[in-house]
Amino acid sequence: MARKQEVGQGRLIVSVIHSSLDALADSLTALEKRFGLVQYETVEIECSQAAAYKEEMGENLQRRFFSFERPVERDALPLVKSVCCKVESQFADRIDDYLFRTVNIDPGILTPSNLVMASHREHNHSVYLEDGVFAIIALIWARDKFTRLPWTNLDFCDGDAIEFFGRVRESFNLLEYSEGSPTSQVR
Repeated sequence: MARKQEVGQGRLIVSVIHSSLDALADSLTALEKRFGLVQYETVEIECSQAAAYKEEMGENLQRRFFSFERPVERDALPLVKSVCCKVESQFADRIDDYLFRTVNIDPGILTPSNLVMASHREHNHSVYLEDGVFAIIALIWARDKFTRLPWTNLDFCDGDAIEFFGRVRESFNLLEYSEGSPTSQVR
């Protein structure tokens, strides 16, 4: 019988799509209050799915990725997704019963092995977690780099994004991680 494997913690990653630097800054301040200080971030990456968000969020959409200093438990993804949705709502413009988001915040957890993103949408490549949250493996570590999968959003494969994910991966003590030793507890 196999022994239960100790699961190491991951790093919280958020993808923020925005058309306004003010909205980005305000939402990031709210996220830091909940999750701690930002560890790394990318430059602006042109949002490849801008057309899908144009009516709700406007034009000239950009995406930025952020990681946070404190490690997170890997089963915290549904809770983190809930917090991110509340931050989106906090900075959204309400017209009648509809919220027009100024930021779209998608969280994920990066480990030395992969990047798993949270979604409220079910796809054939997603796994249901709880509370309407699905997990999608966006990138895997293979051949000494993060590698896309057939469904990976192109923004995650941008050169600056891949460099960012690699820097976050380097922040792990990989020896401790592979032995299952937990680092500081953040939940």
